[in-house]
Amino acid sequence: MEKRIAVIGIIVENKDSVEKLNSLLHEFGEYIVGRMGLPYKERNLSIVSIAVDAPQNTVSELTGKIGKLDGISVKAAYSNKIFND
Repeated sequence: MEKRIAVIGIIVENKDSVEKLNSLLHEFGEYIVGRMGLPYKERNLSIVSIAVDAPQNTVSELTGKIGKLDGISVKAAYSNKIFND
């Protein structure tokens, strides 16, 4: 199976969507290498970055589901190197 390393950047502007976001991250937890969340109280939002090691279609599926949540923006950046596991 071909896997790539990716970083998923998430901006949370609607705190009511955090529970759904955390549920999705738990669902895809086997692919998550690390997670960092930064509350930005002055702007009333949070910034989350997720490092993943997963097939590209899995990263796309996760970012697609996150992007459908109300008040949440998401983008992914992929490494160029492909790993065959």
